[in-house]
Amino acid sequence: MSNLIEIQNLKQYFPAGGSILKPQYVKAVDDVSFAIKRGETLGLVGESGCGKTTVGRTILRLYEPTAGKIIYDGKDITNVDMLPYRRKMQIVFQDPYASLDPRMTVVDIVGEAIDLHKLASSKAERKEKVINMLQRVGLNSEHANRYPHEFSGGQRQRIGIARALATEPEFIVCDEPVSALDVSIQAQIVNMFEELQEEMGLTYLFIAHDLSVVKHISKRIGVMYLGKIVELADSYELIFNSAHPYTKSLISAIPIVDPVEARTRKRIVLKGDVPSPVNPPSGCRFRTRCPYATDLCAEQEPEFREISSGHYVACHHTERVN
Repeated sequence: MSNLIEIQNLKQYFPAGGSILKPQYVKAVDDVSFAIKRGETLGLVGESGCGKTTVGRTILRLYEPTAGKIIYDGKDITNVDMLPYRRKMQIVFQDPYASLDPRMTVVDIVGEAIDLHKLASSKAERKEKVINMLQRVGLNSEHANRYPHEFSGGQRQRIGIARALATEPEFIVCDEPVSALDVSIQAQIVNMFEELQEEMGLTYLFIAHDLSVVKHISKRIGVMYLGKIVELADSYELIFNSAHPYTKSLISAIPIVDPVEARTRKRIVLKGDVPSPVNPPSGCRFRTRCPYATDLCAEQEPEFREISSGHYVACHHTERVN
C-alpha cells in the first residue's frame, strides 16, 4: 500500500528570546521522519511538551516548518498554497470547549468548511450534508440549531469530529481527541474513530500521551521524547518487544486488569525532569534520565536504525536494555 503522508527531516523551531547575535530557539520538533500508509492509523505518544502536537500541526502547515519536507500523496506540499489540500487534510483538536466558536450554531460550525470549499450548491443541500455528518457521529438533526454551551464535553468533541469530516477528507490529525473526556466516553469516541475509518477510508495520525488508548486504535506507534522520535514499530511489537528505555518506562505505566500480574510487574520510574527544549542535552537527549547512559551517549547522538523488520530505535545500548 502506498504512503499517503511522508515527512522527511522535519524541524520546527520557535523563537525563545536570546540576543540578536545569539538568538535562542525552542526545538519543538528536531529532525523527525516517518510515513503513514493510506488507510492506516499511526499513533504518536510521549509526555507533555515532547513535540507531538507540533508535529501534527506542522504536517497541516498550521505552523510553517523550519526545515524538512512534507509529502502528501506523492506531492511535496512544503511550500505550496494549502487551500486545495485543506479539504483533504483535517484536524480534531484536543479541547472540545476551546475549539468551537460559542457564538455559532452547530449547523454553522459544521457547515463553515462546506461553504469555504463550495461543496453544496444550495442551502438545503448544505443542511442535508450537515445533518448527515451529525448522524454519522451519533448526534441528530435536533442538535443542529443549538449552541456549543448546550452540549456535554463528549458531544462537543463529536461536533468537532463532524466538522473535520464535513469536507470528506482523506487524512485527519487527531490531536489528543479523548484526553479531555471521561474514561467511559473515551472508549465510545475511539470506537467511533475506528468505524468512521472503515466507512470512509480515512488515514489517521493519532496523537496522545496515554499509550493504552493509542495501542487500541493504532497499527503502528511512534514514541517521541524532547522533539525526537526514539522508537517506531508495529503496536504489538512496540508493547511486547520495546527496545528503548523510555518506551519501556511508558509501557510499565499502563494499568493491568489482572491483580496478580499487576503485583508482580515492576514499575519503571524515571529519575529527574525533562530537560529544556531550548538547551537539550548533547548526544542522546534521554541520557540525563536513562539508567543505561554511558559517556558514549553524551558524545554521540544515536542513529535511528532498524533493528528488526519495521522496528526502528534510536539507542546505543539496545542489547543492554533488553
